[in-house]
Amino acid sequence: MIEAIFQYEFLQNAFLSGMIIGVIAPLLGVFIVVRRLSLIADALSHVTLAGIAGSLYLSQTFSALALLNPIYLGIVASVTGSLFIERLRRVYKHYEELAIPIIMSGGIGISAIFISLAQGFSADLMSYLFGSVSAVARSDLFVVIVIAIVVIVFLRIFYKELFVLSFDEEYSRASGLPSKAVHIAFMLVTALVIAASMRIVGILLVSSLMTLPVAAAMRVATSFKQTIIYAIIFGEMAVMIGLVSAFFLDLAPGGTIVVTAILILLLVIWLKKLLPQRLGAEA
Repeated sequence: MIEAIFQYEFLQNAFLSGMIIGVIAPLLGVFIVVRRLSLIADALSHVTLAGIAGSLYLSQTFSALALLNPIYLGIVASVTGSLFIERLRRVYKHYEELAIPIIMSGGIGISAIFISLAQGFSADLMSYLFGSVSAVARSDLFVVIVIAIVVIVFLRIFYKELFVLSFDEEYSRASGLPSKAVHIAFMLVTALVIAASMRIVGILLVSSLMTLPVAAAMRVATSFKQTIIYAIIFGEMAVMIGLVSAFFLDLAPGGTIVVTAILILLLVIWLKKLLPQRLGAEA
């Protein structure tokens, strides 16, 4: 396995991208889960699918766009979707959750149209839906690195504002924090991470990597910072074990990563129940 990584560039791209995504996806996922916005990741992933399907269709229809990397149009679609969600949340002030199914439905509908119009890119589309180790190009790795830098810089600058906004949005507004601007920026960064993760995890499964490690971390952490640390650890474990399993078993990495994350969550829940019982028996 180690020899293959040093020998093949696509494996280097996949594992480096996976390691980076294993950090930034759970890192943002902590704030998403705490703010009860988990379904936003699903909505944006479906919008990203629309961008990918549109890009694949355009590359087939226009020869000048044949070399266009679909990830770019996927990023544009994801960012646009995040802005529409924020706009709809303001339109439906008392029913903000309506924005999520509206955007998700739109993403699915547009995706279906482009898929029906195009002919013969099912294999390419499958790699975006469920991830592919062999499909990660060097350009994809560079995009992931740039987005990771953006995420880390954003969280480094606005960590305090995001922390307050996550636990008490009303207080953040009353205290004069730029909560609206920070929220929009957070949505944009989330959209970027979802678009960057699709090559490894797959569009339909990327939201799982942003929530499952966080769910496991919340069972064992005793503070917000501990939750972040554990979520990153569990995320890295899921990605690394999932990628190795996908390589040896010739499976879609998205599926193996998500199943590994679920097994980690179940193991954490089981150990959490087991340890207090043992401590009680010893006492």
